[in-house]
Amino acid sequence: MIVVMAQESWPVFQQFGLKFIYGTDWQPVQSDQHKPEFSALPFIYGTLVSSIIALVIAIPLSLGTAIFLAEWAPSKLRALVAYFIELLAAIPSVVYGLWAIFFLVPWLRSTVMPFLASTLGFLPIFQPPIVGFSLFTAGVILAIMSLPYITAVAREVLLAVPNSQREAMLALGATRWECIRKAVLPYGRSGIVGAIILGWGRAQGETMAVTMVIGNSHYIKASLFQPGYTMASVIANEINEATYALYAQSLITIGLLLFAVSFIVNGIARYLIIKTSPLGRGGANE
Repeated sequence: MIVVMAQESWPVFQQFGLKFIYGTDWQPVQSDQHKPEFSALPFIYGTLVSSIIALVIAIPLSLGTAIFLAEWAPSKLRALVAYFIELLAAIPSVVYGLWAIFFLVPWLRSTVMPFLASTLGFLPIFQPPIVGFSLFTAGVILAIMSLPYITAVAREVLLAVPNSQREAMLALGATRWECIRKAVLPYGRSGIVGAIILGWGRAQGETMAVTMVIGNSHYIKASLFQPGYTMASVIANEINEATYALYAQSLITIGLLLFAVSFIVNGIARYLIIKTSPLGRGGANE
């Protein structure tokens, strides 16, 4: 896959150089008077911003749910809630997109976005005008889609923590929450980090649901309430419109960059897991 995408991407880098990565122009129209221009930065920006929004929303909800299911919930309720959360992962992304168009977008546009604009509008990222199809909406739908992955993995990690950890902490007079915070979570830290990175990777690679709600704009704007584009969504949305070689090769190059971003994210995940594990912190030598 890397070899094929690299071969197809080479003409793009020959013509545009590294400007393809940091440039902001995306003008595929070709004529005698106008040469096409292609740059990937708006799509890299949209991918990173939407996935970060998803993590900001999903991490507290996912970890809170995982802690509840592993430490507090009765066994019958635990199985029922875990089943419905994991069922979210089985829903096709296009169904998420349709639900978002008819419910999530109108609700965010009429309720959540005006509230954020009125309370945090002094920040550039929350300034109007408010557009329902936006980076913020894409981040919310990605958070919903990432939640079952982070929750399921984090729950299994917490359930794998030996009971001796809990019993030792409780024997020292700790409360239940202190036991979770000081004994359970530190022990499962590396697995929780891995769960978060898994959710991040899910958010970065999502295509259909994001394409349906992000607004599909080639421009970089500071406000999260404005439309945007991601690397995956621009490929899905414009591949059928690529009527000449350079256009198609530019989309393939974006795919290669998305591949590279995935490798970087996985490398960061590997590093964080090593650093947060007992062996990585030098625990084996203590």
